[in-house]
Amino acid sequence: MLKEKFLLFLISILYLGNINAQENQIPSSQGHSNTSKFKQLYTEFATPNNYRSASGAPGPDYYQQQADYKIAIELDDKNARIYGEETITYFNNSPDNLEYLWLQLDQNRRAKDSKSPLRDSNSLAMVYNSDKYVKSLMEEPFDGGFNIEYVKNASGKDLPHIINQTMMRIDLPEVLKSGDQLSFSIKWWYNIPNHTVDRARSGYEYFEEDGNRSYVIAQFFPRMAVYNDVEGWQNFQFWGKGEFALPFGNYEVEITVPSDHILDATGLLTNRKDVFSKEMMARFEQAKKSYDAPVLIVTEEEARVAEKSFSEDKKTWKFKAENVRDFGFASSRKFIWDMQAVKIGDRDVMAVSLYPKEGNPLWEDYSTKAVAHTLRSYSDHTFDYPYHKAISVHAKNQGMEYPMICWNYGRPEKDGSYSDRVKFGMISVIIHEVGHNFFPMIVNSDERQWAWMDEGFDTFMQYMAEQEFGEKYPEVIAPNEAYPSRRGAPAKIVPYMKGDQAMLSPIMSNPENVYQLGPNAYGKPATALNILRETIMGEELFDHAFRTYANRWKFKHPSPEDFFRTMEDASAVDLDWYWRGWFYTTDYVDIGIKSVKKYYVTDQPGEKMKEYLASRGYNESNYPPLIYLIDEESADFDESLKGKEPTEIVPTLNEFLMDNMSAEERSYIKNPKFFYNVIFEKPGGIPMPIIVEYTYADGSKEKVSYPPQIWRLNDNQVQRFIASEKEIVAFTLDPNLETADIDVTNNSWPKKVQSSEFDQFKKDIKGK
Repeated sequence: MLKEKFLLFLISILYLGNINAQENQIPSSQGHSNTSKFKQLYTEFATPNNYRSASGAPGPDYYQQQADYKIAIELDDKNARIYGEETITYFNNSPDNLEYLWLQLDQNRRAKDSKSPLRDSNSLAMVYNSDKYVKSLMEEPFDGGFNIEYVKNASGKDLPHIINQTMMRIDLPEVLKSGDQLSFSIKWWYNIPNHTVDRARSGYEYFEEDGNRSYVIAQFFPRMAVYNDVEGWQNFQFWGKGEFALPFGNYEVEITVPSDHILDATGLLTNRKDVFSKEMMARFEQAKKSYDAPVLIVTEEEARVAEKSFSEDKKTWKFKAENVRDFGFASSRKFIWDMQAVKIGDRDVMAVSLYPKEGNPLWEDYSTKAVAHTLRSYSDHTFDYPYHKAISVHAKNQGMEYPMICWNYGRPEKDGSYSDRVKFGMISVIIHEVGHNFFPMIVNSDERQWAWMDEGFDTFMQYMAEQEFGEKYPEVIAPNEAYPSRRGAPAKIVPYMKGDQAMLSPIMSNPENVYQLGPNAYGKPATALNILRETIMGEELFDHAFRTYANRWKFKHPSPEDFFRTMEDASAVDLDWYWRGWFYTTDYVDIGIKSVKKYYVTDQPGEKMKEYLASRGYNESNYPPLIYLIDEESADFDESLKGKEPTEIVPTLNEFLMDNMSAEERSYIKNPKFFYNVIFEKPGGIPMPIIVEYTYADGSKEKVSYPPQIWRLNDNQVQRFIASEKEIVAFTLDPNLETADIDVTNNSWPKKVQSSEFDQFKKDIKGK
């Protein structure tokens, strides 16, 4: 008897499943094409090889070139000009013989004959203010290009070369064979731009009140281009948006400036005793032991005295840097200078700030604190910061990064006051630019081609560091509030992703070819990584995979595929659908609730079920003893079913439980009496998890996340049948705004009434 009843129960389940499938089946309008969003990225990715493995790690034959520099420059403060000579030793570690070398002349973007100002469409403005009229229509363009005086080999003989805009090709008399090295010398000079005029990445700010300049200098020397297994020579012109691709090397740099200037730069200062006073040396030794607060090496009072001196004497500062991809420096007689020690792993690193008096009190309060915090936060998430210092330099309207040094905006009013916007803007830009030491100064991606691989990664890391900053220094934040991050949170990217598709580009685009570089290269990839960490993978899996990528590729040149493959390789999470949607398309996220139907258990079939049973040869005299679910909105729904236990309604169910389960076993099973069929729709193109919050009649809530693979067979809509012991009174999708859903008006059942802008306006007016 038990076996017969059990068999009957199984048959009833099969019938029920078949009937539900017939009643609720949702056909796909896409046929098999809907699986394309989950297919592997074999056609998009480069084929793995001995240089770059399928795991995302460097392959057994991976190589990279090396360029060592010996540079001597003089900064002519009176004429705002740099004169320089360099000797470059280039190591050909590739398997190829090279007939010529390519060098970057980035200052040529500002040459008088530069094509950069001519490449974009412009139109007549019907109205000008006087300043813009003069600059646009009357002034001669600034002549800021390199003036190359010679290119010579190690024997002093001229090397033939040709300059093509921002690139210079040196033609070699003999091929540079694989495994060989070559030394050659270049002499040059150029006029330094005023970076406050046209937002140059490097230049000076002129202070009219005291007649001084503050210099932040980079791209000041001809630099080797990258040669690798991906691009060959990366000699894409420097138009302005796409930044830099550079090989690692060792630098010895001598910088001659007026003797009253304070200067710091990439690398170790090797003649500190020659350029420091005894008092500065004592303060420096104190700073190396100060872990809680910065020590002033040059005070504001001393800087105020120095900015009046205008010495005619000169002083040479000497630096040595190993395994860096670039070099930058800052110099001025206006600089205040502070430092403190930061413990990173088992090493001490110096957090350093340079700023004029115009930066105080904001900079003395927060700059070095932000530098130290950034080093700790980024090291925790990737690898221990390997260099001996990190410098933040105050510069108007700036935000640029180089190994160990960066320039950052954030200036108080003349009376020393500042808003929260200025304060948090300054802290954030310091975190971001110091963070660039990790991406791309160490994890050395190709900025010229893939801006998102440094800006997006860094903005993501910045978001985490900002939130941690707010937790570590709660006194800086308003009570009960989080750090006001500008990018990173999913909701922040919604306005961009819901914008005009004609104005959007995939993340996987060259930075010169996008309309909105900020959202495209910074905001969207940072958001994608944040969602990946918090919602798709989880922090533990993501952090391990991301740290694996960073450690595999530190001091190397990764490609996008190396990152994508490593994240999957180290986590066992298939993410091809995610890379495709977020990085290779301009699709957006939009998931909604199309319908919700509520069902109750009964032992009597409804009209639709009767029709189905009749088609199978059953009639009222021989209906099988099945468990039926009936829609409460159907015409034949019996109100008496509400509030009853299913075992009260269906005797065969109760008999089955009593006959087949012990009392203890029955105590463990669920007893659902509320049943819902929910159809989810996906107007958006990106498949994402369905994160749904159930609100129960008793006020409690439960959140369930259906994995994104639920969309793999139907990209339009899917359904879930929910059996609940408690009545559900509301369904809400993405209640915490985790997925960057661009339209939340379809995220609720019952549907929430949305106020129009006019209604909201009237409400606001009434409240005043």
